[in-house]
Amino acid sequence: MANLKAIRIRISSVKSTRQITSAMKMVSAAKLRKAQDKILRLRPYAHKLHDILIGLSQSLAEAEIDNIYARVKSAEKILVVVVTSNRGLCGAFNSNVIKEARRVVSEKYMDQFQKGNVAFLTIGKKGFDYLRKQKLNLLPERNTLLNDLTFDNASVIAEEIMNSFLSGEFDNVILVYNQFKNAAVQRLTAETFLPVETVPADSKGSIPADYIYEPSGEEIIRELIPKSLKIQFYKAVLDSYVAEHGARMTAMHKATDNATGMIRDLTLQYNKARQAAITNQILEVVSGAEALRG
Repeated sequence: MANLKAIRIRISSVKSTRQITSAMKMVSAAKLRKAQDKILRLRPYAHKLHDILIGLSQSLAEAEIDNIYARVKSAEKILVVVVTSNRGLCGAFNSNVIKEARRVVSEKYMDQFQKGNVAFLTIGKKGFDYLRKQKLNLLPERNTLLNDLTFDNASVIAEEIMNSFLSGEFDNVILVYNQFKNAAVQRLTAETFLPVETVPADSKGSIPADYIYEPSGEEIIRELIPKSLKIQFYKAVLDSYVAEHGARMTAMHKATDNATGMIRDLTLQYNKARQAAITNQILEVVSGAEALRG
């Protein structure tokens, strides 16, 4: 009977867990639907603005106008922006981003890393906690951004990063994050945020650089390019935010299915144990009756 009690307790525990994972799945699904609408509306605008940004950079270079955001430096001081989540229970979402950041540093910037010239800026508590344990060069965390993710809040961080680049504190800025594809798939992305990339004039599929400036090129550098960079940064963080909810919904869906299967197996095990106990009790009664009769 002690075995039956243990199985009943375990079934009750797994049922409670299933209720939690099922509730978390529904919450993540609701948040995903809302956030997915935002990223799907933002992407076409952000992509087109990014194309214009690259074309402008090329056009300004051809016109010999100094674009301070496109200055290619010696890449001695690197900033890696790692976008994770504040909460767990989302599968390998956070660990994959951290692995990708480590891969980028080891493959491209190992010399700078060994000299202590690679810094990390984390957006998301999970990434900050992991990198802090590794005793790496960490800038002050920006985890609160994910609690109220708006363009204005993201712009503040993007502007700080741009000012660090312009002041020479960093030569390259890399964004590492999960790009949302669908609820079950996230695409790991590591892209250069600064300096702004340019497309060679003779490259295939390059953007025509025949813009007519109104106002001047200097005014465009001062107004349009920073705004475009802020939008690219906001899109990257929003992409990660949407991908997080997709990953958590998928993880909770699998956890709920696993709990259902475990409950089924435990119920079968309980019924078998109960049947065996009843059979033993019947045998004891029959054996006792036979003994009395004898």
